[in-house]
Amino acid sequence: MSYLALARKYRPRRFGEVSTQEHVSQTLRHAVAGDRVGHAYLFCGPRGVGKTTLARVLAMSLNCPDRTPEGEPCGVCRDCSHIWAGHTSLDVVEIDAASNRGVDDARELRERAMYAPSEENRYKVYILDEAHMLTREAWNALLKILEEPPPRVIFVFATTEPRKIRQSASPILSRCQRFDFRRIGTTDIMKRLDEVLGAEGIEADPEALRAIARKANGGMRDGLSLLDQVLALSDESVSMDSVVRVLGVVDEQRYLDLFDIVIERRHGAVFEFVEELIDEGHDLVEFYYGLAEKLRLLLRMSLDASSTAGDLNEDLRDDFAGRAAAFAPGDLVRMLAMASSLEADGSLRRTGRPRVLIEMLLLRMSYLDRTVELEEIIQALGGTPSRGPDAPAEATGSGVPGDGVASPQSPARVRVAVSSADGRDAAPVPAEGTLDTIWSAVLGDRERVERGLSFLLRTSATLTETGKGISLAVTGGPASDKLREVATRQALLEALALHSGRESAEISIEIEEGDRSGGEGATDGKAGPPGSPAGRVTRDSVRESRLNELVKRAPQLERAVVELDLELVD
Repeated sequence: MSYLALARKYRPRRFGEVSTQEHVSQTLRHAVAGDRVGHAYLFCGPRGVGKTTLARVLAMSLNCPDRTPEGEPCGVCRDCSHIWAGHTSLDVVEIDAASNRGVDDARELRERAMYAPSEENRYKVYILDEAHMLTREAWNALLKILEEPPPRVIFVFATTEPRKIRQSASPILSRCQRFDFRRIGTTDIMKRLDEVLGAEGIEADPEALRAIARKANGGMRDGLSLLDQVLALSDESVSMDSVVRVLGVVDEQRYLDLFDIVIERRHGAVFEFVEELIDEGHDLVEFYYGLAEKLRLLLRMSLDASSTAGDLNEDLRDDFAGRAAAFAPGDLVRMLAMASSLEADGSLRRTGRPRVLIEMLLLRMSYLDRTVELEEIIQALGGTPSRGPDAPAEATGSGVPGDGVASPQSPARVRVAVSSADGRDAAPVPAEGTLDTIWSAVLGDRERVERGLSFLLRTSATLTETGKGISLAVTGGPASDKLREVATRQALLEALALHSGRESAEISIEIEEGDRSGGEGATDGKAGPPGSPAGRVTRDSVRESRLNELVKRAPQLERAVVELDLELVD
């Protein structure tokens, strides 16, 4: 006798044996038991989740002479066995709509349906698989018989793409009872695979079954077919090694190795890692999908340490939890967004050589800026994070003289992205000289101050010393308009700090022009909306306004932004 595939050999024979589709199987069973069976059904859902199987079980139940009062077929009588095996008979006919899709095929079906069943107490059941492949004309030919069907005739349409039926034959939907089948969970597929292997007398490694179930992607038939494929290599047991060899599944330890590379920023190791994947015979596209799942898992564990992550190997749970703790949730969100973009823009689907795309993705992750809390930056600079409104204010040198009220309420936690590149070599700080010497050095700094701006500042700017540091006043003309650009003003501030030997918090720039004024610094509170003329709101002005508000609450922030090249990301 020829070998029978596991997906066929262990196809359910009763409603209760259909995995995770109870919302459909129980409804149909109750309809049979209560004699309330509809004349047309539309079964929608992914492949391999039980659509055709339930259609056959329904036909078995309607025509089984030994049906139970609850509506279950016996599954073993001659009629049930004939229908279960998919053999065509006078009363139960399966039609592949993909190859019988024309109007002539529909007319022939309509004529056959007009004949009565072979016996008085039987039903004629027509099962049309891949029903979305029928043409518009074929659907139109079936409209009348679906609206007024002959007695004891039932149609079951199964499809993976119901939207195509809606587009080509929307009137059909109102003539059918629609059931949406769900994808089957990894745990349910594992349970069924274990039952099948138990019936076959074969032992299996739970991790191997988990890998097969994940690769099945919600389809029970796919899971059983993959199991058949693995058993062809070794029919004595199912091990993780055999699954990796046959299916090319990437071992979870490889993802842990990759996360170590990203955490330790070993950029060159990315190429070696991808090379090893290829040498081991892994499909890079499959690896990509696995990477997206593992990033999602890390994000879930980072946000909720008690997350169960049910499809994860118990032995590796602590290892993944450790990797999740090494990343900030914001970093994981950005990494997951980077990975998702490859599929979203279609580049991974269109390319014939995914290696370069995967390598660039992993390199971008290894170079990704690290996200830290604002409080960490302030503490690293020797400051004290802002406290709530109930905490008393401490006397500091940067406070307004005579101001004894508590500091404003601290803002929500703000994250900043810190560049992972090596820090820039700090220029030597010159000895503090006269204001004229400092100003001449600033105007001659071509790296930070453009030649045109330098010329304008010679006639419209005055550098003075204040009790808190130095202040640059710019009055009227094109220079003030030029300094309303955030990048230009920031570069000038850096030049002043470099050549004066002072901290950025000790330097202020005041821009005055008519009724408009703007400023930048940690100590003056005169600045209007920076970065744009009065009354005009731009993206830069909003960012600068937000930064100024934060600076009022944490003066050390401005120093951090300037010296550490930070960017506000949240």
